[in-house]
Amino acid sequence: MVKINEMKKDILFLIIAGISLLLSIFKCTLFSIDLAWIAIILCGIPIIKEAVEGLVTEFDIKADVLVSIALIASVFIGEIFAAGEVAFIMQLGSLLEELTVAKARAGIEKLVHLTPQTARKIIDDKEVIIDVHKVLKNDILHVLPGETIPVDGVIIEGETSINQAVMTGESIPVDKTVGDNVSSGTVNQFGSFKMKALKVGEDSAIQKMIKLVQSADANKAKIVGFADHFATWVVIIALSAALLTWLISGQIIRAVTILVVFCPCSLVLATPTAIMAAIGNATKHGFLVREGDALERLAKISKITFDKTGTLTYGEPEVIAICSTDEKISDEKLFQYFASAEFSSEHPIGKSIVRCYQEKYHQDLLATDQFKLYLGKGIKCYLNNQEVLAGNEKLFKEFNNFSDLKKQTEIYDLKGYTIIYLSIDQQLKGYLVLADTLRKESKAMIQQLYKIPVSPVLLTGDHRNVAYTMAKELGIKEIYADCLPEDKIKTIRMFQNKQQDVCMIGDGINDAPALKCANVGIAMGKIGSDIAVDAADIVLVDDDIKELPHLVLLSKHMMKVIKLNLTFSMTLNVIAIILAIVGILNPVVGALVHNAGSVLVIVNSAFLLNWKK
Repeated sequence: MVKINEMKKDILFLIIAGISLLLSIFKCTLFSIDLAWIAIILCGIPIIKEAVEGLVTEFDIKADVLVSIALIASVFIGEIFAAGEVAFIMQLGSLLEELTVAKARAGIEKLVHLTPQTARKIIDDKEVIIDVHKVLKNDILHVLPGETIPVDGVIIEGETSINQAVMTGESIPVDKTVGDNVSSGTVNQFGSFKMKALKVGEDSAIQKMIKLVQSADANKAKIVGFADHFATWVVIIALSAALLTWLISGQIIRAVTILVVFCPCSLVLATPTAIMAAIGNATKHGFLVREGDALERLAKISKITFDKTGTLTYGEPEVIAICSTDEKISDEKLFQYFASAEFSSEHPIGKSIVRCYQEKYHQDLLATDQFKLYLGKGIKCYLNNQEVLAGNEKLFKEFNNFSDLKKQTEIYDLKGYTIIYLSIDQQLKGYLVLADTLRKESKAMIQQLYKIPVSPVLLTGDHRNVAYTMAKELGIKEIYADCLPEDKIKTIRMFQNKQQDVCMIGDGINDAPALKCANVGIAMGKIGSDIAVDAADIVLVDDDIKELPHLVLLSKHMMKVIKLNLTFSMTLNVIAIILAIVGILNPVVGALVHNAGSVLVIVNSAFLLNWKK
């Protein structure tokens, strides 16, 4: 809030200073005092103060040192307007840069909130609720349906389905039973179970993720203005040139003019104006740029790593195939049986089946009764007094003819798709296949990236078979599957160690560390988690991923504009300095030349607002 108020104050001061300079041009005075003094006081004094503090405390020579000298010298020889003009331009550039490089806070606190605060510990056959930090290795814990698993461990009693999206990004819950490992931060969806704690405290999966997000804020270079980058040399050269000119010509006005034209007004504006215009363009295409220098970094990338679920896909299971093995039952009728049976289920797969049926057929479901859930297997109910079973392989493996039906579904198994079978009165009637479906724009977008050229990489927590199936359909040649958050970071750092700048695109909590680690992180805004959004440099507000190639090309064009601005500004400075040395320019004209250069830089940058590839 304090930062915002300071920025509002700076904007107000700039407005007042600008008006005072305009009035000064028309010789307006207040009590016979040049109104340009207002600009000097409001804009110049903060520059001088910052320059002095930098020199005294850190001996840090920046462009504001030269500006301060020029301001004082201009006032000393009575060129009040020139001093006010330079102060105004420099403060305007500083404000633009501040707006551009404003850093967003990472959402670590939200990630911390995912960590369970308590655990149900079994002591002498009694259940005691304790602080999660007091859980010790080998403690026996009880986890109820709907609770977040407090620490890493192994199931020793019971079976359930676990939502592991926080760790893998996978939208479909994973069935777990005795002997299976479970991770902290994941959610127990249905059955209660007992577990033995294996990794507690700082060693647990959720705590490791928090550490990753905190430490993986890659060495992302912030915008360093050209003028500040070479400030020391600029100051030395300017002072030397001014002193020599004064000694040779004997005219102090020439020396002051050199100091004024040496002030890097247009150089200060060259980078932030282009970036702000490019950010405006990106906004029109659905991108919210949260880090000022993100587009600078994006222009250098050679690889874009994609999460799959919710990024390249819609993130919701869809029914992609249904097959009846009974001639008396049509595929549509079988689908109705599936949807009716799953209507009472709270499982994400069951909900997806119901949704897909209703979206396709818009018909009423059949009435069911005696609904029963078999954890990790499926469901049972009665339709028209007929016993209906729907579930996975575990529910039907004892059926006589299941092996024959299983052969028909092998092609889907190999692709990693989810297969649900159905029986009526103990007779198998067919199956249904679910899979996360590709966004319709994903394939074309990937092909455009290859043309830029930028190499797309699939970096997903999904099963290897699913990942390779999707990658083949998209045309992505480089695939890393079964990735946990730390695996994604390792892969990104592997690329970076090979001097390859990386952009990461993701949507889930599990993507947050990778988004931070990458040179540029882009989060899906509409469906993405708050934590992923907070960790990202850029947010795709409407999830329209087809605009990604435009953003990459925009960043590259922006850098061309910045280089052109800098070249023009330096050329103008050199010409103005020569004219000042020979006495053709005075301080006021010199300042006006700089203003003209600054205006041209701003106009050139403004073309980025409507740039199209």
